[in-house]
Amino acid sequence: MTGSDKEALRQQMLLRALLADARPGVVGGWLRDGEGLARGLAAYRANAGALAERALAAAFPTLQQLLGEESFAALARAFWLRHPPLRGDMGLWGEALPAFVADAESLAEEPYLGDVARLEWAVHRAERAADGGAVAGLHLLGTDDPEKLWLRLAPGTALVRSPHPVATIWHAHRSQAEDRFDAVRAAFAAGRGEAALVSRQGWQATVRALADDEARFTEAVLAGRPLAQALLAAGADFAFEPWLVAVLQRQGLAAVTARPHKETT
Repeated sequence: MTGSDKEALRQQMLLRALLADARPGVVGGWLRDGEGLARGLAAYRANAGALAERALAAAFPTLQQLLGEESFAALARAFWLRHPPLRGDMGLWGEALPAFVADAESLAEEPYLGDVARLEWAVHRAERAADGGAVAGLHLLGTDDPEKLWLRLAPGTALVRSPHPVATIWHAHRSQAEDRFDAVRAAFAAGRGEAALVSRQGWQATVRALADDEARFTEAVLAGRPLAQALLAAGADFAFEPWLVAVLQRQGLAAVTARPHKETT
C-alpha cells in the first residue's frame, strides 16, 4: 500500500467515525471512553456541518441565496452525510450536489434549482481551471480542410443546457439593480430555457446565454467533433468568422489541432 493509499484510507476511516452514530465505548474498537468519545464526536459533527456549509456556500452562492441561509445549512449537512469529502481539498467537493438537489423531494416544487447548481459548479470549476496561453495551430484554419480540424476551447469552458433560464437567474443574483429580477420573472412567464456558456476571462468566470445555433456549435466542439461537423450541427445561419473573432477576444480558444480530442470539463 502506497503512502497516498494509506492517507486515503485514514481519511475514510476518520469520516466514518465522524458520521457514524456515537455508541458509547466502541468506534472501530479503537477507544473505550464512551462519554468522552460521544462528546468528541458531537463536536466533530458540529464542526463538519459548519465546514460543509462554508465550502458549499463558496461554490454555490446563488443556490444559497435562493434557498435562504437556514435551508442551505440543512442541505449542506444532509449532503455531507450522503456524500462526505474523500480528499483534503474542500474546493474539489460538491460535484454531486446538483444531482442531490434535483433528486430532493422537498425541493421538487422548484425544479430549476438543480440546474442552477449545475451552472454554479461549472463556474466554480472554471475559476479553478489552468491558465490558458497563446492559441496553438490557429494558422491551420487557413490551410486545412475543416473535416480534418478540431477546436479545443480554453480550460474550464462548459455548456449548461436547461429548460429554465439559469443564466438569467445567475446574473440577477449578482446585480444590485432594483429591477434585477424582472428579467427572471419574464423568462419564467415565457417558459424560456437557456444554454449557458461558462468560460473564464482573466481570473473570473463569465456566464453567457447562447443563441441556439451557437449552443449547438459549442456542444459539438466540446464533444470533440471535427470543425466541419460542428458547423453542420450549428446550421446554415451560424456565422463562423464573427464567432472566431469574438472567442479570440475573450481568450476562449486554446488550440486548433489536426487530431481529435475531447474536452474534459
